[in-house]
This record gives sequence, structure tokens and C-alpha cells, in this order.
Amino acid sequence: MTETKRTNKTILVDGLKLMGGSLACMFTGPTLIYISQTKLKQPIDTIILIIAILICCLAIFLAFKGIQTILDSMFKKEPN
Repeated sequence: MTETKRTNKTILVDGLKLMGGSLACMFTGPTLIYISQTKLKQPIDTIILIIAILICCLAIFLAFKGIQTILDSMFKKEPN
């Protein structure tokens, strides 16, 4: 009798944590971009804009890494 594949729960939880971090960055980045663009009069607004763009890039990276980790938890073969 063959054993069916099971989802590795610990890896799945790690993937969901990454997706949660991505979700937080998806709201924080655009909010900071909006704040920095409404007043763009002071030099600190340019620094906030750069940080906001980096947060948006981090959101994209975390989303891809989270999806990859979740898929690995479901479909990757476990070493014996």
C-alpha cells in the first residue's frame, strides 16, 4: 500500500507568516507613498518615498517567497 502525500504543517505555517508580512507591506508601502507625495516640500519626504518604494519591493518579494514556501509544503517530496 502506498502512502499518500501529506502537507508539511511547519513549512505551511512559515509560508503563511511570509504572506502575512507581505500583506502588511502591501498596505504600508502605498500609504507611505501617498503621504510623501501629498506634501513633497521637505527633504524628509524624498527619504520617505525611497523607503516606501523599498517596502513595496519587499512586499512583492515576500509574496513570491510565501507562495513558493506554501507550494513546497504541499508538493515537495520529503527526504526519508
